[in-house]
Amino acid sequence: MADIVGKDNVLTSPYDLDRYSADALHPFRVYSTTNLADQIAQVVVRPASTDEVAKIVTLANSQKIPLVPYGGGTGVMGGTVPIQGGIIVDVSRMNRVLEINPTDLTARVEAGVVLADLVDALAEHSLMPGHDPYSVPIATVAGAISTNGVGYRAAAFGPMGDQVVALEVVLPDGQILNTRPVPIQSSGPGLNQLFIGSEGSFGIITKATIKVFRMPEAQSFATASFDSFDAGFNAAAELLALGIRPTLLDLTEEDDGILLHLLFEGFTEGVVAQEQRSKQVCADFGGRNIDSEPTLAYWRDRHQSGENYKSTALGKPRKERWNRTGWRMFDYLHLGLPISKVLEYRKRCDDILEGSGVRTVEYAIWSRPELFSMLMMCEEGTEDQARESLARVVEEVLILAQDMGGVMEYCHGVGVKLNHLLARELGVGQDVVRMLKKTLDPSNIMNPGKLGL
Repeated sequence: MADIVGKDNVLTSPYDLDRYSADALHPFRVYSTTNLADQIAQVVVRPASTDEVAKIVTLANSQKIPLVPYGGGTGVMGGTVPIQGGIIVDVSRMNRVLEINPTDLTARVEAGVVLADLVDALAEHSLMPGHDPYSVPIATVAGAISTNGVGYRAAAFGPMGDQVVALEVVLPDGQILNTRPVPIQSSGPGLNQLFIGSEGSFGIITKATIKVFRMPEAQSFATASFDSFDAGFNAAAELLALGIRPTLLDLTEEDDGILLHLLFEGFTEGVVAQEQRSKQVCADFGGRNIDSEPTLAYWRDRHQSGENYKSTALGKPRKERWNRTGWRMFDYLHLGLPISKVLEYRKRCDDILEGSGVRTVEYAIWSRPELFSMLMMCEEGTEDQARESLARVVEEVLILAQDMGGVMEYCHGVGVKLNHLLARELGVGQDVVRMLKKTLDPSNIMNPGKLGL
């Protein structure tokens, strides 16, 4: 490895192996059998080019040594946990913005480019990315692609996977795959999809060409208050049925009320028209258009948790990250369901929670009516008792989403937290995934143990 990347970029100290061997997933939120504290890599390598990645992969494949791709280490599902040990491949040195094309509206970047740096580079051309998650200050482009992340602008631009135009990927045998940088093609299956949301199980992304967008000519914030979640939900569903695509659409129910946060961006006439019609739709469903300040404050603070993680936890040893706020008796879930099933699902979740000792402190839909989120908390008993109660409720709620035709996660990937339920969700599809894995990675070196493989 030292011959490939240089001695200074091969890390083997206990300190370095510890801090690289987990992401932002807290052990409290892992209810399956995986013990995060037991999972340790044997070495961390930090390549600076695609050629170096290919040489690392070729060497690992020849010796059947597991590899775990590592971007910013900011995932919340344990996608970078080295379940079988092996080599962590940290792509943070591959952090160049290679090309920005204002005509094609694309940017070609290396895998380790941090989203905040991409924002700054694009701003010089009056452009912006469409992916805008809380983790902008800390997450990498390839990490967002590998989990198919959803951000605050997803109502208008979709998840990260929708913004991928082309990829460069090192396959498990060391070959380098390049897809062509056009947004639509019908000459065979789209190979980009094999690597979007697959958590590095089929290869290591080294470069990406992604869509970018002009800075909006106009921007307008709005907030509507509703007496019931159902009314707000139906208003949001009507907006999208009409073809209105706000940049931000977030319906949130907390103890202090139910608010629909809206942001409209684009050319001036379009922003005016979308805002006027949206306010009318909200009023038609009993909503009250209130001051825009709640949404402005929401927008200003959207990256705050990412900034906090960057200053208090990023790159620190696992126990320091896990203990910085003590143990937490909460969990958050992001379920995807057909629009027609969401309100029924919520009612059935309420039935599951009744008498469980667990309560929901926030219900939300984020960017689209079919993307439903819950923040649950257990305020009773000891840490072990709270964890047991949450484990039982979370499992029931996730399985209910699957049984109602939905998915158990729309935002953060599967990692180790949800690994045990993936085969149940995919059905025969899991056999297809397994066959793809066996064909591309017969030695099972690429992030083994993820995607139920």
